[in-house]
Amino acid sequence: MSIKEQLTADMKDAMKAHEKLRLSVIRSARGAVRQAEIDGGHTELDDQGVIAVLSKEVKMRRDSLEEFQKAGRQDLVDQTQAELDVLMHYLPKQLSEAEVKSLVEEAVKATGAQTMKDMGKVMGALMPKVKGRADGKMVNTLVRSLLH
Repeated sequence: MSIKEQLTADMKDAMKAHEKLRLSVIRSARGAVRQAEIDGGHTELDDQGVIAVLSKEVKMRRDSLEEFQKAGRQDLVDQTQAELDVLMHYLPKQLSEAEVKSLVEEAVKATGAQTMKDMGKVMGALMPKVKGRADGKMVNTLVRSLLH
């Protein structure tokens, strides 16, 4: 079953179970996928395309979560965290920080990077391996920590 089919099935289940938050998040995700298909002129996105769209949705919510925490809005933090939990169900298993660090070290060795000027090479080699499976901000931070 594709991710799009899973989203549709889960949306129906959430409707039947009267789970308003889950239903809202799934509808939002399906809308984002549909919009990406329209914008890209594609008839249908494959699972990788859907993962890219869902990753973008997760990133937006993580950014919002950070801002809500800074503002001391616990009600919005709780709601956004619940939305994140629903979306994470559809993404591939996330890599731990240790796993990402090991991939970063491999990419630095493979590209021969030594300074911050080489960061683009490292990120170019690394992102296809971690796309949808790790937070880009964490990856960026780990790469910066290894380059001088």
